[in-house]
Amino acid sequence: MAKNNIVLYQPEIPQNTGNVMRTCAGTDTTLHLIKPLGFSLDEKSIKRSAANYVPNVHYIVYENWEEFLEKNPGGKKYYLSRYGKKTPHQLELSNPDETYYFVIGKESTGIPKSILRDNLENCIRLPMNDKIRALNMSNVCAICVYEALRQQDYNDLFKEEPDCFKGSDWLLTDDE
Repeated sequence: MAKNNIVLYQPEIPQNTGNVMRTCAGTDTTLHLIKPLGFSLDEKSIKRSAANYVPNVHYIVYENWEEFLEKNPGGKKYYLSRYGKKTPHQLELSNPDETYYFVIGKESTGIPKSILRDNLENCIRLPMNDKIRALNMSNVCAICVYEALRQQDYNDLFKEEPDCFKGSDWLLTDDE
Protein backbone atom coordinates (compact mmCIF):
# COMPACT_ATOMS: atom_id res chain seq x y z
CA MET A 1 0.00 0.00 0.00
CA ALA A 2 1.34 3.45 -0.94
CA LYS A 3 2.33 5.63 2.00
CA ASN A 4 1.23 9.27 1.99
CA ASN A 5 3.00 12.01 3.93
CA ILE A 6 2.45 15.70 4.56
CA VAL A 7 5.52 17.82 5.29
CA LEU A 8 4.92 21.23 6.87
CA TYR A 9 7.96 23.43 6.41
CA GLN A 10 8.16 25.79 9.41
CA PRO A 11 4.40 26.15 10.01
CA GLU A 12 3.42 29.34 11.83
CA ILE A 13 -0.27 29.10 12.72
CA PRO A 14 -1.31 26.47 15.27
CA GLN A 15 -4.90 26.24 14.04
CA ASN A 16 -3.73 25.33 10.53
CA THR A 17 -1.42 22.63 11.84
CA GLY A 18 -4.19 21.32 14.09
CA ASN A 19 -6.50 21.06 11.11
CA VAL A 20 -3.80 19.24 9.12
CA MET A 21 -3.34 16.86 12.07
CA ARG A 22 -7.05 16.04 11.94
CA THR A 23 -6.80 15.26 8.19
CA CYS A 24 -3.75 13.08 8.84
CA ALA A 25 -5.51 11.23 11.68
CA GLY A 26 -8.49 10.43 9.43
CA THR A 27 -6.45 9.30 6.43
CA ASP A 28 -3.52 7.41 7.99
CA THR A 29 -1.17 10.06 6.61
CA THR A 30 2.13 10.70 8.40
CA LEU A 31 2.84 14.34 9.30
CA HIS A 32 6.38 15.73 9.25
CA LEU A 33 6.97 19.08 11.00
CA ILE A 34 10.13 21.06 10.18
CA LYS A 35 11.30 23.53 12.83
CA PRO A 36 11.15 26.27 13.75
CA LEU A 37 7.46 26.01 14.54
CA GLY A 38 5.52 29.19 15.21
CA PHE A 39 3.83 27.60 18.24
CA SER A 40 4.20 24.91 20.88
CA LEU A 41 2.72 21.51 20.09
CA ASP A 42 1.07 21.42 23.50
CA GLU A 43 -0.92 24.59 22.91
CA LYS A 44 -4.64 24.13 23.42
CA SER A 45 -5.30 25.74 20.03
CA ILE A 46 -3.61 22.75 18.34
CA LYS A 47 -5.75 20.38 20.35
CA ARG A 48 -8.93 22.33 19.60
CA SER A 49 -8.24 22.44 15.83
CA ALA A 50 -7.32 18.77 15.77
CA ALA A 51 -10.50 17.99 17.75
CA ASN A 52 -8.66 15.83 20.28
CA TYR A 53 -7.37 13.54 17.53
CA VAL A 54 -3.70 14.39 18.20
CA PRO A 55 -3.08 10.99 19.87
CA ASN A 56 -4.18 9.37 16.57
CA VAL A 57 -1.68 11.33 14.45
CA HIS A 58 1.68 9.87 13.58
CA TYR A 59 3.91 12.94 13.44
CA ILE A 60 7.64 13.51 13.49
CA VAL A 61 9.40 16.78 14.32
CA TYR A 62 12.73 17.69 12.68
CA GLU A 63 15.21 20.38 13.70
CA ASN A 64 15.64 21.56 10.10
CA TRP A 65 15.16 20.72 6.40
CA GLU A 66 18.48 18.90 6.20
CA GLU A 67 17.52 16.51 9.00
CA PHE A 68 14.23 15.76 7.25
CA LEU A 69 16.04 14.93 3.98
CA GLU A 70 18.63 12.83 5.77
CA LYS A 71 15.98 10.74 7.54
CA ASN A 72 13.70 10.46 4.46
CA PRO A 73 16.06 9.88 1.52
CA GLY A 74 13.64 7.96 -0.71
CA GLY A 75 10.12 8.49 -1.95
CA LYS A 76 8.67 11.05 -4.31
CA LYS A 77 8.60 14.59 -2.98
CA TYR A 78 6.19 17.17 -4.39
CA TYR A 79 6.41 20.84 -3.47
CA LEU A 80 3.24 22.91 -3.36
CA SER A 81 3.87 26.37 -4.70
CA ARG A 82 1.88 28.99 -6.56
CA TYR A 83 4.81 28.94 -9.02
CA GLY A 84 4.42 25.24 -9.83
CA LYS A 85 3.81 24.20 -13.44
CA LYS A 86 1.90 20.96 -12.78
CA THR A 87 -1.39 20.24 -11.04
CA PRO A 88 -2.04 17.35 -8.62
CA HIS A 89 -4.15 15.44 -11.13
CA GLN A 90 -1.10 15.22 -13.43
CA LEU A 91 0.82 13.24 -10.82
CA GLU A 92 1.02 9.45 -10.79
CA LEU A 93 0.28 8.59 -7.16
CA SER A 94 -1.09 5.06 -7.40
CA ASN A 95 2.06 2.93 -7.07
CA PRO A 96 1.43 0.75 -3.99
CA ASP A 97 5.16 0.40 -3.37
CA GLU A 98 5.91 4.14 -3.36
CA THR A 99 6.10 6.70 -0.58
CA TYR A 100 4.74 10.16 -1.43
CA TYR A 101 5.59 13.42 0.34
CA PHE A 102 3.64 16.66 -0.17
CA VAL A 103 5.72 19.58 1.09
CA ILE A 104 3.83 22.73 2.09
CA GLY A 105 5.64 25.92 3.13
CA LYS A 106 5.02 28.28 5.99
CA GLU A 107 1.98 30.49 5.75
CA SER A 108 3.82 33.80 5.35
CA THR A 109 6.45 32.97 2.73
CA GLY A 110 5.95 29.39 1.54
CA ILE A 111 8.83 27.07 0.71
CA PRO A 112 12.23 28.79 0.27
CA LYS A 113 13.17 29.56 -3.32
CA SER A 114 16.40 27.57 -2.97
CA ILE A 115 14.43 24.37 -2.24
CA LEU A 116 11.94 25.02 -5.05
CA ARG A 117 14.68 25.75 -7.60
CA ASP A 118 16.30 22.40 -6.87
CA ASN A 119 12.98 20.63 -7.46
CA LEU A 120 11.31 22.50 -10.33
CA GLU A 121 9.99 19.32 -11.99
CA ASN A 122 8.13 18.44 -8.79
CA CYS A 123 6.60 21.84 -8.02
CA ILE A 124 2.81 21.61 -7.97
CA ARG A 125 0.21 24.37 -8.22
CA LEU A 126 -3.46 24.20 -7.35
CA PRO A 127 -5.30 26.06 -10.14
CA MET A 128 -7.25 29.15 -9.07
CA ASN A 129 -8.20 32.58 -10.35
CA ASP A 130 -6.32 35.86 -9.84
CA LYS A 131 -8.39 37.03 -6.84
CA ILE A 132 -6.12 35.39 -4.24
CA ARG A 133 -2.48 34.30 -4.02
CA ALA A 134 -3.06 30.93 -2.39
CA LEU A 135 -5.48 28.71 -0.51
CA ASN A 136 -5.18 28.05 3.21
CA MET A 137 -2.41 25.51 3.71
CA SER A 138 -4.66 23.08 5.57
CA ASN A 139 -6.98 23.01 2.54
CA VAL A 140 -3.99 22.40 0.26
CA CYS A 141 -2.94 19.45 2.42
CA ALA A 142 -6.42 17.91 2.28
CA ILE A 143 -6.65 18.34 -1.50
CA CYS A 144 -3.27 16.67 -2.04
CA VAL A 145 -3.90 13.78 0.34
CA TYR A 146 -7.31 13.06 -1.15
CA GLU A 147 -6.00 13.17 -4.72
CA ALA A 148 -3.39 10.59 -3.73
CA LEU A 149 -6.02 8.51 -1.94
CA ARG A 150 -8.38 8.73 -4.92
CA GLN A 151 -5.67 7.34 -7.18
CA GLN A 152 -4.97 4.62 -4.58
CA ASP A 153 -8.68 3.66 -4.35
CA TYR A 154 -8.64 5.09 -0.81
CA ASN A 155 -6.37 2.29 0.47
CA ASP A 156 -8.01 0.69 3.51
CA LEU A 157 -10.18 3.66 4.48
CA PHE A 158 -13.91 3.23 5.11
CA LYS A 159 -15.97 4.20 2.08
CA GLU A 160 -19.14 3.98 4.17
CA GLU A 161 -19.93 5.22 7.68
CA PRO A 162 -18.51 2.56 10.03
CA ASP A 163 -20.79 0.82 12.49
CA CYS A 164 -18.73 2.18 15.40
CA PHE A 165 -20.33 5.54 14.59
CA LYS A 166 -23.86 5.65 13.15
CA GLY A 167 -23.39 2.97 10.50
CA SER A 168 -23.93 3.01 6.75
CA ASP A 169 -27.72 2.55 7.01
CA TRP A 170 -28.35 5.48 9.36
CA LEU A 171 -30.15 7.51 6.67
CA LEU A 172 -32.72 4.72 6.37
CA THR A 173 -33.60 4.83 10.09
CA ASP A 174 -36.10 7.05 11.88
CA ASP A 175 -33.35 8.36 14.18
CA GLU A 176 -32.76 12.09 14.06
